[in-house]
Amino acid sequence: MPTLPHYPFTLHTLDNGLRLVVSEDHLAPVVAVNVWYDVGSRHETPGRTGFAHLFEHLMFQGSRNVGRNDHFGLISAAGGTLNGTTWCDRTNYYETVPAHHLETALWLEADRMGGLLDALDQQNLDNQREVVKNEKRQTRDNQPYGRWLELLHEHGFPQGHPYQHSTIGSMADLDAASLEDARAFYATWYAPDNAVLSVVGDVDPAAVLDAAQRYFGGIPAKGSFPEPPPSDAPPVIGTEVRMHVPDRVPLPRTFIGYRCPPFGTPDFDAVEMLSTVLGGGRGSRLYKALVLDRPLLQPPDGNVLSAWPFVGGASLLIADLPAREGVDPAELEAAYHEVAASIAEGVTEAELERARALVTSDWLHHLATVEGRADTFSQFTTLFDDPGLVNDMLPRVLAVTADDVMRVAREVVREDNRVVLVFEPEPALDDEAAA
Repeated sequence: MPTLPHYPFTLHTLDNGLRLVVSEDHLAPVVAVNVWYDVGSRHETPGRTGFAHLFEHLMFQGSRNVGRNDHFGLISAAGGTLNGTTWCDRTNYYETVPAHHLETALWLEADRMGGLLDALDQQNLDNQREVVKNEKRQTRDNQPYGRWLELLHEHGFPQGHPYQHSTIGSMADLDAASLEDARAFYATWYAPDNAVLSVVGDVDPAAVLDAAQRYFGGIPAKGSFPEPPPSDAPPVIGTEVRMHVPDRVPLPRTFIGYRCPPFGTPDFDAVEMLSTVLGGGRGSRLYKALVLDRPLLQPPDGNVLSAWPFVGGASLLIADLPAREGVDPAELEAAYHEVAASIAEGVTEAELERARALVTSDWLHHLATVEGRADTFSQFTTLFDDPGLVNDMLPRVLAVTADDVMRVAREVVREDNRVVLVFEPEPALDDEAAA
């Protein structure tokens, strides 16, 4: 196993329950501030979907002491960058600023953690509801192949499972949401004892702890939070689910999703290695077979196969198969299944070594930036209460054996455990008229 870097950190829990992770890195005079809240689309209830993502937008619309556009303005004026994202299992917000502007970022995050309701009015709600609708139109409804993820969520998980809806949620639910509903969601989930603050960069840990106490220490703990909806799921779907999706697309494209063990388990580590051997990069088994040996698959920009890390009962292993022009998608799919099935029969040491090198490279590339490291500290502290996984997770994945890969391949890559979505171009209008 290669010699891997060790990232130092300290973990403190403030009296109000806020967990603070600090990691020094004096390579450059910058600092990353990253806040994860333990609420995502998995925590939403029927009729109230889309709220986690809506709040990602509302959190940038001002708070007790911050004007509507001032969060962006103050960080930009300091020479920093910022954003927020929503996922099934969390919502996060982050800034990267010159180190001497650390307290500006901390003050801004504290003000919206403790004082968003002072600025959350009907105008803000209506504006951001329309922004979310427009985002859905741009990224899903009017985007070629845009429905693929929504359909995999819907059919890859059991009826009533909290992953059945994607993070964007239901527009009907958002239309029906009142200002009181929005305020209640914030009051339920946005609190220091449901958050992790990670600070990585050119800092003194004692000074960061002191600043965190000053800015966040006065925000009261909530004390308890609702249990998320039950997320248990059988290990396999139980049948093949197949859908043909006529769409305004230039070429056929097939997406295949398999239910697999949840992120954080040893079996997910094995699935991650399986996805890399089978579909990670240009040296993978699928790339060689479907791009180089038989020109069926369009050369992908990323990986042919990827494991998506969900913690609520099950994850998804997803294949993305865009057909070359003139290729029958059925021929491509049949060839894919043949190659995918072969991994259950054997994995070579050379394939494993290549996969380990690729996983190591991707992991270290992500952690090379203070932003990536802060996000990963927040991730592992929120999901597993263990920031030390920043140092321990990669060795765990690299320890996966060929037998582990073959075993999870037999358990996951099965005909009775897959959702197959075949997107095909809609007939042209003149073709329909001729018919």
